[in-house]
Amino acid sequence: MINKEILDVHESVADIPDGATLLIGGFGPPGQPGELIEALLQQGARDLVVINNNAGAGGDAISRLFAAGRVRKVICSFPKAIGSTVFDELYLAGKIELELVPQGNLAERIRAAGAGIAGFYTRTGYGTELAVGKEVKEFDGVNYVLERPLRADFALIKASVGDPLGNLIYRKTARNFGPIMAAAASVTIAEVDHIVPLGGLDPEHIITPGIYVDRIVQIVSTKATSEVRP
Repeated sequence: MINKEILDVHESVADIPDGATLLIGGFGPPGQPGELIEALLQQGARDLVVINNNAGAGGDAISRLFAAGRVRKVICSFPKAIGSTVFDELYLAGKIELELVPQGNLAERIRAAGAGIAGFYTRTGYGTELAVGKEVKEFDGVNYVLERPLRADFALIKASVGDPLGNLIYRKTARNFGPIMAAAASVTIAEVDHIVPLGGLDPEHIITPGIYVDRIVQIVSTKATSEVRP
């Protein structure tokens, strides 16, 4: 049996290099892997490309990643939200790039990467600035835009319960982007609230099969206090 459990959250992200592309789960705070992000802050990787639903809205950890100057580009569907100003300030100052993607397109581009789909046509975005430079094709008299998959080097996701093989169960809406992101990265790292022994999960309740997960780490609910490397 391949035991994918990592005992130290810092060890789980130690090999993420500068310039990596990351899928980071979460819809605001629900499902955001806060401890993995904090560990990445302390690890020091920079020049990152982050694919996330929203640019730090409601989540301290991912905003701290932006504020530390670690992120070169964000690909997201919701970059601006009440109470989240870090990304706004960096973007207006020209210190971070943004690729804006409609939410449905974002989800499907990630799903396509995990499913091995080379691209798909959608009506969403046609005739807007979001379609500039993209291939357009007519089907049954309607124009569609070609969208390409979004793959990543690493996915950082959060689940409620897992087992040593990496099988995952999520808690309600915290599921959001987790399952599709897990399938769309070369290496998937999952933080969970509990790890149960093998056989402790009902197979009918498993949402993300362990084949998509490379590392799983149980998080003790404490806040990181170590100094962040500049």
